[in-house]
Amino acid sequence: MLVRTEKLPRISRQPTKVRVHTPVGVAEVLWHGDPREADGHHQVEWTVDEDMRWGHNTRPVPRTEPGLRHDGARVIMRGRLQLTEDGAAYLQLGDSPILFDLAAPIPAGADGTWVEVDVGADSVAVCPYRT
Repeated sequence: MLVRTEKLPRISRQPTKVRVHTPVGVAEVLWHGDPREADGHHQVEWTVDEDMRWGHNTRPVPRTEPGLRHDGARVIMRGRLQLTEDGAAYLQLGDSPILFDLAAPIPAGADGTWVEVDVGADSVAVCPYRT
């Protein structure tokens, strides 16, 4: 996904954080790249270090368009849920798939539905991708 990032002020030894502007919304997440390159336009890959838990941090939504927003210490991502054959899932957020591990099985019939996933901002990162 092509995004614009702004480096946020760093507090002591905390990891670098950025405000990431995407075609589907804005959120503040960790930066997994060279801190000197945190400001700018980048093709990025997303990682989330929090499992998808249906009914807890993942729920179906009626809105059928991708979205991204920041709410305090949380990041809310809306996209189409896709289940994989190996027991994982990914969220199609615009033109980017974001891979998740599952904490528990997803209900039958949920594959392909629109969902929101609400995770801690410190568990979400973008990494510059070089082609």
